[in-house]
Amino acid sequence: MARPTSSTRRYAEAAFEVALRDDNVERWLEQLDRATRITADDEVVDRLSDPSVPFDTRARALEAALGSNVVPQLRNLLLLLMRRRRLAHAGRVAADFRRLYNRRAGIVEATATSAAPLSADEVRTLRERIAAIAGTGRQVDLQLAVDPSLLGGITVRLGDKLIDGSVRGRLERLRGQLAART
Repeated sequence: MARPTSSTRRYAEAAFEVALRDDNVERWLEQLDRATRITADDEVVDRLSDPSVPFDTRARALEAALGSNVVPQLRNLLLLLMRRRRLAHAGRVAADFRRLYNRRAGIVEATATSAAPLSADEVRTLRERIAAIAGTGRQVDLQLAVDPSLLGGITVRLGDKLIDGSVRGRLERLRGQLAART
């Protein structure tokens, strides 16, 4: 996922404040996930952003795609994004919202990238080790990625900390040490 921009962060912060005020953060999370799935389709976003189609028509199409039980403020947020031609950023707003939720709930976010897919046992063990590093009783929201260029091993990003246990990382460190000696 792309890094948050200041505008997506501001939208997410405002939405999170509203969700906290109304005590329905979990409902917002569910519905933001649904909105993200809808806006992940470039063709849908292009149609909903087409200025040649009247805004009211596009708004009705978005509301129909979202369903009837959408939090009114979320509906308004998505309509605002659509009006400002930023509907494609809904996924980033949702990711920033989830980040705020995780921080408040004491959930640690981590991304593990391995050269090959991890087995269920490896994921469980990795999650336990990350929880141990993060501190007692902290829950871990672990995202998995595969990057064959790592050659082997794994890298873990835990907040702003990078733990590099990849073969590529070891080779690069070795190359740096050899270059420093010559």
